[in-house]
Amino acid sequence: MERNTAMATSQLDQPDVRQKGLALMAEKLAGWTQKWFPDAYIFALAGVLLVAIAALAIGASPKAVVDSFGNGFWDLTAFTLQMAMVVLTGYVVATSPPVARLIDRLAQVPNSARAAVSFVAVMSMSVSFVNWGLSLIFGGLLARAVARRADLHVDYRALGAAAFMGLGAVWALGMSSSAAQLQATKASIPPALLKITGVLDFGTTIFTWQSLLTLVILMLLTTVIAHFSAPTGGAVKTAADLGVDLDDQPEPPAEKSRPGEWLEYSRVLPVLAGVLTLGWLVSQLLTLPILSVVSSLNGYQLVFLMLGLVLHGTPRKFLQSVTKAVPATAGILVQFPLYAAMAAILTKATGAGGLSVSEHLAHFFTSIGGNGAFAVIIAIYTALLGMFVPSGGGKWLVEAPYVMQSATDVNMNLGWTVQIYNMAEALPNLINPFFMLPLLAVLGLRARDLVGFTFQQFLFHLPVVLLLAWLLGMTFEFVPPVIPN
Repeated sequence: MERNTAMATSQLDQPDVRQKGLALMAEKLAGWTQKWFPDAYIFALAGVLLVAIAALAIGASPKAVVDSFGNGFWDLTAFTLQMAMVVLTGYVVATSPPVARLIDRLAQVPNSARAAVSFVAVMSMSVSFVNWGLSLIFGGLLARAVARRADLHVDYRALGAAAFMGLGAVWALGMSSSAAQLQATKASIPPALLKITGVLDFGTTIFTWQSLLTLVILMLLTTVIAHFSAPTGGAVKTAADLGVDLDDQPEPPAEKSRPGEWLEYSRVLPVLAGVLTLGWLVSQLLTLPILSVVSSLNGYQLVFLMLGLVLHGTPRKFLQSVTKAVPATAGILVQFPLYAAMAAILTKATGAGGLSVSEHLAHFFTSIGGNGAFAVIIAIYTALLGMFVPSGGGKWLVEAPYVMQSATDVNMNLGWTVQIYNMAEALPNLINPFFMLPLLAVLGLRARDLVGFTFQQFLFHLPVVLLLAWLLGMTFEFVPPVIPN
C-alpha cells in the first residue's frame, strides 16, 4: 500500500511534459471538441434541418417535407422502446451486486495508467459482443472503478472513451446487432424486404469467419490506439480535475414499515420469475434453431431484464436500480423521434421523377459500385447516412430495400452485405455522440470530453473498415435469397 501511495505521489508530481504521437493528437482533438462540440441533441435537430433542405433541393414540395416530418415522427416508437430497454436492462445487470463485485476486481488488474485505458477498451468490446447496452454501462462503471484507484494517475476522459469502444468500434459485429437480428427473424422483416433478402441467420452474418476476423482486427486496432493515445504526466485530467464524484456505493433499501411490503424484500418472486424465464429459454432452444433464438431482440430483453431481477435478489433492490437507470434512457427517448422523422423525409419526401433523397443517393452509389467497388461504396454511404440517422435497426429499414437489391444486381453475397453495413454502421458512433448518452450519464461527463479521443479512433478505423469490406468481400460467393414459406 505504501508503495502504491508513493507511485501515485510521484506521478502527481510529474512536470507537464509535452505529449507525443497519438497522445498529442488526442490531446489536441480533445481540446478542440471541448471548446466547439455541441450537445448530442443539437446534432439531431441539425440533421432534421439538413435532410429537409436536401429534400427541397431535389424538388420535393414544402408540404411533402413537413408531412413526412410529422407523419414519420413516431415511426420508430416500438424500436425506441426496445433500444431504451437495452440500456435499462444493461444498467440493471451491470449494477447488480455480483457484477459490481466483478467490476471492482477487474479494476485492480491493470498496473499502469495506459494499461488501464486499453484494458477498459478490451473489456468494453468483449462485453459488447454479447449485448451493447450492457457494454455501455459495464464499461462506464469499470472506468469509474479504475479511476478510484489511488495508485493510478489516469486520464478520466481517455477511460471514458475506452468504455465507449464496445459501441463505438464493434457493437454491430456482435449478437445484439440490430440489422443482423432483424434479418434473422422472418416476423421482423418487412414483406417487401423479405422478397429481396429472404431470411439470413447468424450463420450467414455474425458467425462467418470473415466477420469474426474483422471483429478481432478492429479490437486489436482499437486497443493499440486507446493505449498510446492516453495522456500522461501533467496532461492527465483525472475525475477530480473534471469535478466528477466517483462514489458508487449503493443506497441501502429502506426498512420494511408495513406488512404489505414483505414480498418487496423477499427473494421468492425473483427466483420464480427467473425459473419461468429459464424454462422459456430452454423451450425456445429445444424447438427453434439456436441461431434464431440468439437473434431475437425481444428475447434478449426478457432474459436480461429477468437476469437483473434475479441478480439484485429482491424486487425492492431491483426497482431502485431501475429508477437509477431511467435517466440514462432520456437521450434515446427524446432524440429517436427526430431520427425517425429524418428517415421519413429521406425516403418519403419525393421530388423530381418521384425519387426521394435516399433513392438519389442509392442510385449514385450503385452506379459507381461495379468492378468490386460495391462494398466500399456501400460502407461509405452507410457511414455518411449514420451521421444523421444513428439507429442501426431503424436506418437498416431505410437502407436495406435498395442496398440489398443493389447487392443482388452486382452479385454481392447478401450476408456479407449485412456485415458491410454493420462494420460501417459503428463508424459514425465515434463522431456523433447520440449513443454516448447512457455512458455519459454513468460517467458524469459531456460528449465533448470524449469525442476528441473517439474521433482519433475514427480516423484509423475508416480506412481499415473499407479495406476489410473490400478484401473479405472477394472471398464470398453470391447465394440467391432463401424465401421461407
